[in-house]
This record gives sequence, structure tokens and C-alpha cells, in this order.
Amino acid sequence: CMNFGIIGTNFISDWFVNAGRHCEGFCVQAVYSRTMEKGRTFADKHGIPDCYDSLEALASADDVDAVYIASPTACHAAQSIQMLKAGKHVLCEKPVASNEKELQAMLAAAKEHGVVFMEAMKLVINPAFDAIMENLPKLGKIRRVTFQMCQYSSRYDKFKNGIIENAFRPELSNGSLMDIGVYCVHPMVKILGKPDRVMASCVKLHNGVDGMGTILASYDEQGAQAELIYSKITDSPVPSQIQGEEGTMYMESLPILTKVWIRYRDKSREDISFELEDPGNNMNYEIAEFMRIAEANGSAEKHNQYSVWEMQVMDEARRQMGIVFPADRV
Repeated sequence: CMNFGIIGTNFISDWFVNAGRHCEGFCVQAVYSRTMEKGRTFADKHGIPDCYDSLEALASADDVDAVYIASPTACHAAQSIQMLKAGKHVLCEKPVASNEKELQAMLAAAKEHGVVFMEAMKLVINPAFDAIMENLPKLGKIRRVTFQMCQYSSRYDKFKNGIIENAFRPELSNGSLMDIGVYCVHPMVKILGKPDRVMASCVKLHNGVDGMGTILASYDEQGAQAELIYSKITDSPVPSQIQGEEGTMYMESLPILTKVWIRYRDKSREDISFELEDPGNNMNYEIAEFMRIAEANGSAEKHNQYSVWEMQVMDEARRQMGIVFPADRV
């Protein structure tokens, strides 16, 4: 059994616990919250034995093998490094860090202490994305990738009423790009690699946070372009797509893909089949992959490379958009 500690008690941590129940050998031993009251409430809900309001105590807990981090993005690097230095494997929620500099420090700590570090990027570690990758050759030469995630946030209504929650607070390294744009950036670099150039633009709200944005990426040698369209202040059901010379693949509903199909140039259609264990929560596959690597004393290097490229693209996009986090000034 791999005993997890959890940092953070929001709904994403609920999803993590529920998804982990599909993974053989998954156990949650402890939860950390800044207040013992919140921690106890979460622990009681999920039957978790131990509760901490001290990160030092969690790091030194002998019965915790790995830690899942679901705190605000600005906390990811310091908390991950603290747990890695204590010999814990770390699965860290997306976006993995505030910037590439932080991510490189996290990867260095994992290497130095002989433990596994990985970003929890559920979109690309599941049977639906496996099916996408397997069927890509049918499209012929890839010319354009369009990933779109425009999801009107319930927190935006509160924002408009003067209640600014974490998702709309740039001082926590949050905003539209970091929160959901990352779900467009990561699959782009997994499919096409690191782009040669990016052009980025966004719409900022009154407190300087980006409410929505667009990134255009160029791949000169491949003769391809990618466009990434994301928003927390509008809604759109338009599918993402991968356009090739022989056909176009359509994907519905990032980051939990519900339907994938190909429309060929001759107007014929092929539905791509896949099966998710829990269609409403696909986190179990990233958990299983993380556990597999950690238990085998293996390397998450192939996953980490995409996270590095993701951070590099997002750093450059933020530079162009004039989005600077406190973490960038350190």
C-alpha cells in the first residue's frame, strides 16, 4: 500500500481521494490544512486517520510515502521541495509551478533525494488521450492544433460582486492562463513539442488578473501552427481539434474528454472509442501512473519534460501579456 498525505482540502482534493479508490494499493494516511478544524472536517468525511496543521509534522511522518499537493499555485514549489527533501514522492497539481525557475528547483530536489516528482496533468494520462495519440497518424501531416477551454467560472460572479477568491488572485500565481489555459498548453507540447515562437494576448480584469487569453504558437520545421483559446469569463462548447492534411480530429470537453472523432477529407466520419473507469473523474489514471513509477523506483522524466515545456511557453506568454507574479521577482 502507498500511503498518501494530502496538502489542501478543497474540492480537487475530494476528487483525488475518490479517484484514488480505483487504484490498487492506494491509501490516504494524512491530510494537512492551515486550520485543524478544516483538516478534521475533510479527514472525517473521507475516513483519513491523521490530520496536521504543520507542514513540518507532515514531512516527518514516517507512515506517509507520498504527498499530493493541491494548494494555490504560489505554494507549490516551497511545499513540494519541503516534502521531497523529507524523502516523500510528490504528485503536484497543475499548473506545476509559478514559473520554470521554480519547476527546475523542484526537479533538482527530487533528483537529489532520490524520489519521484510529477505534475498531476489528468488530461494527458488516460485512455482518451492514449486513443488520440494512437489515431494521430490517420490525419496525415499535422498542420494545425486548436485547443479551446472557455469555461465561465462560478467564482467570476463573486468577483463581480467584490469577493475575490483564489482563482482570480494573481498574487497566488493564478488567473485564466494558469488555471485553465494550462490544459491547452500541455497537450500542445505533448503532441507537437516545444514551439519555436509564441505570440500571446489577454484580457485583464480590474485587479490585473487575466480573465481570458489567446496564444498562437509556431512550429517552423513541422510547418504547423497551434492556437490556444481559454477563458474564465465566457463559455464555449466548441470542440478542440487537430487538423491534418488527410482529416481533422475533434475532441469534446477538456480536460475530461467525453468524445473524440475524425472527419476525413471525403466527409466520412470515424468515432474513436475509449473507456474511462469513471467518466466524471479521470484522475485515477495519473494517480496509477505516479504510483507505478514511484513503486518501481523509476523516473517521471518523460512526463516532466512536457511540464518544463509547458512552463517555458507560459512564462513567455506572461512576459508578452505583462503578467508578473510575486514568485517571478524572487
